[in-house]
Amino acid sequence: MTETLIGKGREAIEWLLDSDSFQENQAAERTFPENFGPGAVVGNGRLDGQEVVVLANDAQAMNEKFPVVYFGVIGLEEAYKMALAVYAVLKADRQKPTDEKRPLLLIVDTPGNAPGKLEEIAGMNKATGAYQLALAEARMAGHPVIAVVIGRAISGAFLCHGLQADRILAMKPEFGTMIHVMPVSSISRITKLDIEQLEELSKTNPVFAAGADFFYRLGGVEEILDSVEDIRPSVSRQIKALRKEKEQGKTGPLGRAILGEERGGRVWRSRVIRKMEEEFADFADDYRPWRADADGK
Repeated sequence: MTETLIGKGREAIEWLLDSDSFQENQAAERTFPENFGPGAVVGNGRLDGQEVVVLANDAQAMNEKFPVVYFGVIGLEEAYKMALAVYAVLKADRQKPTDEKRPLLLIVDTPGNAPGKLEEIAGMNKATGAYQLALAEARMAGHPVIAVVIGRAISGAFLCHGLQADRILAMKPEFGTMIHVMPVSSISRITKLDIEQLEELSKTNPVFAAGADFFYRLGGVEEILDSVEDIRPSVSRQIKALRKEKEQGKTGPLGRAILGEERGGRVWRSRVIRKMEEEFADFADDYRPWRADADGK
């Protein structure tokens, strides 16, 4: 039986990086206090000799200041810590050519955001939003951003820590990998559909299912990894491919929708878009005078 990798974020850093190269709490030139955002592990390191920065979840840590932040949850401090780490790299590498900008490597194992009253008052959404924006700016600035899902990638935590990457890799489902927006029980409460119906749909429909293989069908995951030994060479290969794309001016997670259609996970997307375009074309002229007035022409 394959052993689960949930809770092994720190071990994954060792699997990924060159031996003894990880410098925890040091991102580019910025140093973080040891007790700040303990659920987020950030640090400089090397992969095949090149400088990289790692941002990982530590599901074994607990933030004593925020009781709901444990088991990999991304809390207020954790999100700000990761955002500040990314911005430190952006600042340090701003004048470097594209092929020298440090890759940002995300190790993902998070059950989501579970903000308590204090975090909500302080602005939990600002913290996670800051991290999302930081990664988006890093992508656009030419930094390769690669996420490796080793355990759970769920809800808003995955939105900021993983989904913003140029490429997402995931361990095969046998390792306990789980990727989804929310459990079917929550979907049932929101949609008012019977949970039994949703559970049946989740067995075959990638939109409702929670496994990495289903998200692969949707085009969200670039590659499924069969073993721990595959992590390091796969990430290295993706960095090389992304550097070429960045030099050509391509930034961001391009082609996920196309991949999803090719893999049979997004069969209706293109049809719906075409239908909407056809219907809009029938009365598009009605909008042109309004748009002209709005533009002051």
